[in-house]
Amino acid sequence: MIVKGGVSAIASEVLGDVQKEAEAVMLSAENDAKETLKAAKKRADQNYRDIISQSTAKAEAESRKIASVTEVEIRNRLLQTKEDLVDSAFEKAIIKLKNFVKTNEYHNYLLKLVVDASEKIGQKDLVVQVNAKDEGWFTQDTLNSLSKKLHRELTLSDKTGDYIGGCIIQTEDGKIIYDVTLDIRLQELKSVLRVEVAKMLFGEGIEHGRC
Repeated sequence: MIVKGGVSAIASEVLGDVQKEAEAVMLSAENDAKETLKAAKKRADQNYRDIISQSTAKAEAESRKIASVTEVEIRNRLLQTKEDLVDSAFEKAIIKLKNFVKTNEYHNYLLKLVVDASEKIGQKDLVVQVNAKDEGWFTQDTLNSLSKKLHRELTLSDKTGDYIGGCIIQTEDGKIIYDVTLDIRLQELKSVLRVEVAKMLFGEGIEHGRC
């Protein structure tokens, strides 16, 4: 009985030691598992933040790229709109001028152009050129009347110009030429139109087509 009891006691002691070791191993394994899980979670969180950061940066870059492209497209459309408006206004101006040169008011306008241009040149002998259509009524006799009024010698050129209306006046030697054709006035108008349309579309006082 003593032996049996001693064996039982030894067995119980051994089993107790084994249980303690098992519990220690389990506790160590649990702690290791927790540390491993904690480290894994930390890495996962960092990877997540890295992915989010990269995705956000990429999304922001794409957003800026899209915004930039959109701004360029809008700018191009505005520029095209400006050109269309200028061209449309220019075409209307041409039509109005072509109708204007058919009126008696234009006849008076052309005579005034000759007077003003002659006075600005300030030379005594001048040659006046008009287009073929105006030559039908604007004759040398017309110029003779103006010559007396201006105290100058105005001669009608034997050449006609290819323009809507107005005239070109020059000295006999051709060193001074004064172009007061309606076509020149149109070109000046187109420059003004570009500036005005640019102001409307862009709020700018410069010709935007040069940008």
